[in-house]
Amino acid sequence: MTADNPTDPHDQPVVQRRRLAQRSRRKPLSGRRSAVIWTAAAVAAVVLSTIWLGARASEVRQELTAASQLVPRLKAELVRNDGTAAATTVDVLKAHTSKARSSSSDPLWTLAGMIPWIGKNFQAARDVATSADEIVHSAAGPLVTIYQSLDWQNLTPGPEGIDLAPVSAAQPTIAQAAQTVTGASDRLDQIDTAALIPQLSGPLAAARDEVTVLKDSVNAAADFALIAPSMLGADAPRNYLLMIQNNAEARATGGIPGALAKLTVDKGRLSLSSQTTAGALGKFTPPIPVDRQQELVFSKFLGSSMQDVNLTPDFPTAASTAQQMWETKTGERLDGVLSMDPVSLAYVLNATGPVELADPALQRMETGNMPTTLSSQNVVKSLLSDVYAEIPAPELQDIYFATVAHQVFRAVSSGTTDAKVLIDGLTRGANEGRIQVWSGNSSEQDAISKYPLAGSIAGPGHSATEFGVYFNDATGAKMDYYVKRTAQLTEVCGPTSESEVKVTVMATNTAPANAASALPKYVTGGGVYGVPAGTVQTNIVVYGPSGSLVVSAEANGREVGINGQVHSRRPIGTVAVRLAPGESQTLEFTFLKVAPTGQLRLAATPTVFPVSEVALTPSVTRCTTGAH
Repeated sequence: MTADNPTDPHDQPVVQRRRLAQRSRRKPLSGRRSAVIWTAAAVAAVVLSTIWLGARASEVRQELTAASQLVPRLKAELVRNDGTAAATTVDVLKAHTSKARSSSSDPLWTLAGMIPWIGKNFQAARDVATSADEIVHSAAGPLVTIYQSLDWQNLTPGPEGIDLAPVSAAQPTIAQAAQTVTGASDRLDQIDTAALIPQLSGPLAAARDEVTVLKDSVNAAADFALIAPSMLGADAPRNYLLMIQNNAEARATGGIPGALAKLTVDKGRLSLSSQTTAGALGKFTPPIPVDRQQELVFSKFLGSSMQDVNLTPDFPTAASTAQQMWETKTGERLDGVLSMDPVSLAYVLNATGPVELADPALQRMETGNMPTTLSSQNVVKSLLSDVYAEIPAPELQDIYFATVAHQVFRAVSSGTTDAKVLIDGLTRGANEGRIQVWSGNSSEQDAISKYPLAGSIAGPGHSATEFGVYFNDATGAKMDYYVKRTAQLTEVCGPTSESEVKVTVMATNTAPANAASALPKYVTGGGVYGVPAGTVQTNIVVYGPSGSLVVSAEANGREVGINGQVHSRRPIGTVAVRLAPGESQTLEFTFLKVAPTGQLRLAATPTVFPVSEVALTPSVTRCTTGAH
């Protein structure tokens, strides 16, 4: 190596070589310090991020908790019709949900949502906060504003009718709110709760239930605002067949059609005309054509007599058949059918107050001890029991029924009805199957078909775990006033995912032992149809969910034959039961291949007794796959 090569260490001065050695020894130390610094910085970042996320999570939880605690207050304010207070509460709700949404939407929170395992919890919390904020801002706020603008008392029928313009004007806003709530509900339903910590999965389940109830309510309001103006005669008068079902003689939808009338609705004004009875229309020969499948189950009586149109539990079938019968006899085609029973009339009388039966024709009649003032307390007993003891002649009973219907609807139209009590009563009657509506307009019927008001046994609103227990009198009398019935579902877990469901029906004839002589012949039937006086014979018809199978039935522990059939892909088992006074009988139907998920549901014929005492709560929780 030559001297002019400055990089040769052997030719460099000693001091310079020492300096180079020291520098070379310091380089590894500098690298370690850098690594330590970066590690410390990373740890600090993680700690700070954790603290930040923890603070944010606490803030989200606090804001959502505060918002949820305001919901009962908002409901109470709406119930007492305090729109101003409700609007103030909504403003406070908006502040809470906005803060929760903002806190769960920052970049760090979004990044945390990508972390394996724990990230889904951050995503779920963000979805809950977003849904809550959308509901409050885009649904609750506008709905409360509409609520404030509507005069609910003026939305009940009166001498001048109803101003339906505000309802029509509100429909687009309500429909938009329904769309928002439905979107929020769908978002919450898509969250996989199995991946969430218990502190989040529990509140999420509760939120889902609340939002589902809200979704159903707002969608119902949107449908009502869409079809109510036209159905109440906003554009042109509407004419409906009014049927009063008599629960003393059971039919699947409630009771035998008794009093009939044409109900005219003109801009909300109600009037009754053409009052008659189902019996007065006589027999239809040839019968009105009906669905062949239902005719096989319930016989040709469906189309041959107005008293039998509702042997089927499917009210759209019964109503459309009744409409055709009315047109056949009168030449007048009505726009739809409205059906009520005496129990639902009692709900209406809670709103109108007592009514006076001041009809001159009624005052000239021999009515015995029948009341001339009817109220919610005495109308059911008067119409379903006393009338037969005090007014022996059937044609005079019909006059009494017709007078009651006329006076009740006149009271509803007086303008003095308590709006809230009336709406509550009509809602209760519809939910219990006591008030049913069918429209001959297909678009209106499509909207109605989603709700209990439709009385349909298939289609929207029906689940894969819904059962139905229906009663049809075979006595030809009015003895069902004395029959107490209950129905209950019990699940029996099998070795596979398919479960068995037992449908237990218990019936007791509570009539006095001497019913044959103590009760009027018109009530007992007098044995005309082969059933001894005082005894009750009933065809009990049980529907299973679509896709299931009815395999057996027992009566008081002994196997009996079932008339197994199908209607709208739902299996049906029918058993006839005969009960002497004081006698009870228990039937048990067994269904297989019931869907392994979902809550069991039970519909039943509305009777004189409260629905809660007839359709009992299912006795067990749903089975899990492979349970024994």
